[in-house]
Amino acid sequence: MPPRSARPYCSLEHAHFHPPAVRFSVGTLLQRNHPMTHSIKSLVAAILLAGAILPQFACAAGTSINVPVTEIKFFDTGVGPLKAAVGYGDLSKGAHGTFVKLPAGFVSPLHIHTEDYSGVVITGVVANAETAEMKDVPLAPGSYWFQQGKAPHVTKCLSVNECVVFITQPGKFDYVNSH
Repeated sequence: MPPRSARPYCSLEHAHFHPPAVRFSVGTLLQRNHPMTHSIKSLVAAILLAGAILPQFACAAGTSINVPVTEIKFFDTGVGPLKAAVGYGDLSKGAHGTFVKLPAGFVSPLHIHTEDYSGVVITGVVANAETAEMKDVPLAPGSYWFQQGKAPHVTKCLSVNECVVFITQPGKFDYVNSH
């Protein structure tokens, strides 16, 4: 799991919801035969439900954020020398957009991912092929590729400097060697 400093920007800890102040005498209104008893119970239930649900809608609705490149925090992925940084979501749990750093000259072993993914090259020149022997198609910054889930492939950083890509996946990230 990503370290706390690298977790998604849109999370409940970043959602801003302040429930309205409710000022009335609940004891009087909740008396057994008071005509407002049912309405007050419904109101209290609605406020409690809103407090639990509305922060999630704030994230789903898309709280606007701006993150300068100097504030993107990379962490070890546990997959060789690859490092990752959260764009959105959580790569260990489900749908996500993640920055991935590949060191200069990196050549992955033949591997698969369970889920399809799409990648966009941010810096460096990347190649993604079905085998290590296939002719590389150099992907410069701004280029993109799609990788079908469960299809073996090799990913390379062809540059003399590190490569950074941004990948999106509909499910959690995994990396399974295909040997």
